Amino acid sequence: MKLYDGGRAPNPRRVRIFLAEKGIDVPLEPVDMAAMGHKSEAVTTRNPLQRLPVLELDDGTILAESVAICRYFEELHPEPPLFGTGPLGRAQVEMWQRRMELHFLSAVAQAFRHIHPAMKEWEVPQIPEWGEANKPKAIEYLHMLDRHLADSRFIAGENYTIADITGLVGVEFMKPARLEVPAELQNVKRWFAEVSARPSARA
Repeated sequence: MKLYDGGRAPNPRRVRIFLAEKGIDVPLEPVDMAAMGHKSEAVTTRNPLQRLPVLELDDGTILAESVAICRYFEELHPEPPLFGTGPLGRAQVEMWQRRMELHFLSAVAQAFRHIHPAMKEWEVPQIPEWGEANKPKAIEYLHMLDRHLADSRFIAGENYTIADITGLVGVEFMKPARLEVPAELQNVKRWFAEVSARPSARA
């Protein structure tokens, strides 16, 4: 088993944090994304979308997409449960994970990819207006999340889950996207301080 890893990029970070929370050690194959290593033949033959991370199993089976990889490991190692427990708990985690991914992390990523000068060779065509349009979307979502976190320790309830992992990397990704968490969002700041202090956040 081998995990083709992309360093500090959000999706590889999500999988590494997940594995750290589970206490699972998977051999990493580092890929230098800054040098366009994700477009190499080694990655492309395993994932034609040229995205990381990519998990290669011992029998040669390939899994791409960060959440799919995390679900695989959740099935193999169900404790601690990071996708929720019971029908309602799993549905709630799925709901919040989707929200965090589609309405927050994606908006931050679009702002970064379409505005940052370093991304000109990655995002063709780079459309700065689209990047700017996504900035208020990310902030608007954080306002909603702040209201939710007034009554919830973690994003999907009282237990840390993959929704928190997605949120953590999304907030971290705001810096290169030239965004800031508004000062008045104290519940988001409280939550972020807690999740970023977990040992897994250093993975």
